[in-house]
Amino acid sequence: MLQMAGRMGVLGTETAFEVLARANALAAAGRSVINLGIGQPDFPTPEHVVEAGRKALADGHHGYTPANGIPPLREAVAADLWRRHRVEVSPDQVLVVPGGKVTMFFAIMMFGEPGSEILYPNPGFPIYESVIRFSGATPVPVPLYERAGFSFSAEEVLDKITPRTRLLIINSPANPTGGVVPRSEFDRLVAGLERHPHVAVLSDEIYSEILYDGAEHVSLLSYPSIRDQVILLDGWSKTYAMTGWRMGYGVWPKAVFAAAERLAINCHSCVNAATQYAGIAALEGPREPVLRMVRAFAERRQAIVAALNALPGVRCAMPGGAFYTFPNIADTGYDARRFQSELLEKAGVATIAGTSFGAFGEGFVRFSYANSLENIMDAMERIRIFLGNAPGRMAAAS
Repeated sequence: MLQMAGRMGVLGTETAFEVLARANALAAAGRSVINLGIGQPDFPTPEHVVEAGRKALADGHHGYTPANGIPPLREAVAADLWRRHRVEVSPDQVLVVPGGKVTMFFAIMMFGEPGSEILYPNPGFPIYESVIRFSGATPVPVPLYERAGFSFSAEEVLDKITPRTRLLIINSPANPTGGVVPRSEFDRLVAGLERHPHVAVLSDEIYSEILYDGAEHVSLLSYPSIRDQVILLDGWSKTYAMTGWRMGYGVWPKAVFAAAERLAINCHSCVNAATQYAGIAALEGPREPVLRMVRAFAERRQAIVAALNALPGVRCAMPGGAFYTFPNIADTGYDARRFQSELLEKAGVATIAGTSFGAFGEGFVRFSYANSLENIMDAMERIRIFLGNAPGRMAAAS
């Protein structure tokens, strides 16, 4: 019998892909299914980006590239960060990787080991906790509160830091909640982090360009006092509808960049050459495709939040960013996992249970509004009928 390393038993998964597989199986069997579970834009990659990828292939860019990414792409990333955040970054600190997860995996494995602690948002992207446990470190959840718009409390975060803390993970705008951390909270957090120079900070800013109602994105790289502690995670998947192209980047402190680059060499060698040229076109090309997508998300956000708040036993805060809502379903009489399962099987609506994003997600469900407005409203009507017929709802009311 094959015997795997014990650490494989603690490696988790991302439930969205399991739900997607079940939704696809039901659809293949002839069921009508509306998928509000998977977190990817329902827009095509902009044509000028696709054309840049085609041209790169036609021009013969078929070989290995530098492990950290081709110089023109790293320069384009640095220029884009200056355009968006007025943050000056050396291209030599940019590490291009095959997807956003790679930066978080590298950062967690770099700082996590038995005896260390890593702080992470809860509810939060499930891969954070999964990889923390895989590294041998102790995961320390930082609760995100519905009453605070799913922001964290800077004081609570700072109180959790100990001499064993190696890494703090921040995600704003956030998956799964759509929460956006206000500048005032970041100011308090940074003031406290200045007293903890031993703590690295992974700032997951993959949704930084998907914001609503004038919400402000604050990049932790914009605070000079902690620049040497911050690892920025960003990429192309969400902003440019390039999930399948598999490309992201990290901006690393100079002191640890060489270690991150060695991880890349050991892991994947380099990123697909043609994809990197497409990435340049995305960053340097017209902004209208991005703005058009965000406008569509904004319209859907208003519609889905209003519809969710009209459902019996459901309340939903207005998200400030990303393309998710995280409604509270505790008063429906269902726990999160049962709500997810029965809603898919009985009503043909795919969602993700809040507990897939951590223990503090109980009582919540994530809806992605990266789907057409017509499909979203159809899904809301199905949920209304489902809740009206639900034994769990009737039991809760009796």
